[in-house]
Amino acid sequence: MCWLCYRRGMRPLRFTLALSAVLLPLAGCAEIPSVDGQIAAAKTSAPQIEGADGPLTAKRSKAVLAGITKEAGDSGMLERHLAIEEAVSESPLVAGNRTTLLRDGPRSFRAVFDAIAQARDHINLEYYILEDIKSEDRSLSDLLVAKRRQGVAVNIIYDSYGSLNTPKPFFDKLRKAGVNLVEFNPVDPLSAKAGYSPNDRDHRKILIVDGSLAIIGGVNLSTSYQSMTFGRSGKSEGPIPQHWRDTDLQIEGPAVAQLSRLFARHWAEQKGPAIDQSHFYPKVEPRGKEVIRVIGSQPSHEISRYYVTLISAIRNAEKSIWLSAAYFVPSHQEKEALEEAAKRGVDVRLLLPDESDSEAAVAVARSHYEDLMEAGVKIYETQGIVLHSKTVIIDHVWSAIGSSNFDQRSVLFNDEVDAVVLGSDTADALAAMFEEDVAKAKRIDPETWEDRPLGEKMHELFARTWQNLL
Repeated sequence: MCWLCYRRGMRPLRFTLALSAVLLPLAGCAEIPSVDGQIAAAKTSAPQIEGADGPLTAKRSKAVLAGITKEAGDSGMLERHLAIEEAVSESPLVAGNRTTLLRDGPRSFRAVFDAIAQARDHINLEYYILEDIKSEDRSLSDLLVAKRRQGVAVNIIYDSYGSLNTPKPFFDKLRKAGVNLVEFNPVDPLSAKAGYSPNDRDHRKILIVDGSLAIIGGVNLSTSYQSMTFGRSGKSEGPIPQHWRDTDLQIEGPAVAQLSRLFARHWAEQKGPAIDQSHFYPKVEPRGKEVIRVIGSQPSHEISRYYVTLISAIRNAEKSIWLSAAYFVPSHQEKEALEEAAKRGVDVRLLLPDESDSEAAVAVARSHYEDLMEAGVKIYETQGIVLHSKTVIIDHVWSAIGSSNFDQRSVLFNDEVDAVVLGSDTADALAAMFEEDVAKAKRIDPETWEDRPLGEKMHELFARTWQNLL
C-alpha cells in the first residue's frame, strides 16, 4: 500500500493502532506465489492488436509494431517481449492512442481539471485518496458540482481507508449535487459488506472523461501535492523544504475503453447505485500511434497480472531496464530478475528515494543494494525530493506507468491499475525524464557503500526482516 497514503492526513492514533493490529498480521502471513508456472504455461504466439474497429490482421499488427519503433531491430524485440505477455496479462493490446506524460502533481492536477472542464457526457473517478484539491484557484468540488449542473454524470469510487481523513462536508456537497459516490471496502465494520479483507484496498488512480480520455498513474487527488514537506538538512538551521515528485499519464484513444471496463467492474463489485453506462464505450477514432495494454490487478486474482507481466518483461530485456520506485521492497523473484538481467549485460538502473515518508521502506531498499550492485545494477538516490513515481522503461520500446509500487503489498493486497505502452515516443519521453532525474541524483558507489556505519547496516538488516509487512 502506498506509504504516502498511510502518512498523509494524520490518522487518529487510536484508529491507526487498532487497524494496524488487524492489517499487519494479515500482511505478514501472506506469500507471493511463483510466476514461473504461469509464464511457462503461457502459449507464445504473435501478438494480437486491436484497433478502433476490432482486431487487426497479423500482417497489420506486424506493421503497427514496426511503425512505433525507431530502429529496424526494435520491432522484433517488441514481438519477443509480447509473445508471453499476451497470455499472462489477459488484456489486449490496443492501437491508435496518444499519450502525454505528466511529470508531477501540479501538472497532473491541471490536466485533470482541464479534462473535467471539457466533459460533455460523463466523468468517472476512482482514487485511493480523494480530497478537495485546488488547481489555479479552482476547487475540485466546485468544478464537479458545476459539471453536474450542466447535466454531466459524475461517478466516483474512493477508497475508504485512503480517504478516511477527507472532511465529510466534501462528500456531502458532491452527494447533494447529484454525484454518485461509492466507498470502496468501508473500514467501518457497521457499514462494511461481508466477504472481504480489511487489508484489501483500492490503490488505483483513474480519471475517465466521456470514454475517450483518461489519466492514470501514481498521483492521488491529494492536497499533499499542494504544499511542501520537510526533510532532514543535517545542519543546525533545521529542515529543508522538499517537493513530492510523481508521474501520471494521459491517454486519449480506443484504449480508454479498457479503463472504463475496470471502473464498471469495480462499481458492480462494490454494489454501487444503478447508473447509466450506455455512453461508457463510445467509438473512439485513432488519436495517435501508441499501442497500449491496460492491466487491472486485484487480490481476487491468483497472482497480480501486472506482477507477472513485469517479471516477464524484465526477464526478456535485451538492452536496458530503467526503473523508478517510490518504495523499493522487492520480492525474491523481482530482485532475482533484475540481478540476472544485469549479469547478462543489460543496463539496469534504479532511481530510488534517499528520503521518504516511510523510513522503513528506505532502509529495506538499502538492505538490497549490495547484492544488486554486485550483480552490476546501477543505483541512484534522489536528492531534495520525495520520489513517489512508479515507472519502468525496458529496451526503450516497452514502458509501464501506473499505481503499482515495487513492493509486496501492491502484489498481494491492493487493487491496482497500470498501462503498458509500446513504442519509442512514450519510452523516449519517460527516458528523458528519468535521465533528468538521474542527473540530479546521487550514484551509490559500491566501494564506499561497504564502508557506511555499522549502525546503518544493522538498521537496514532489522527493517529487512519486516519487509513483508511494508
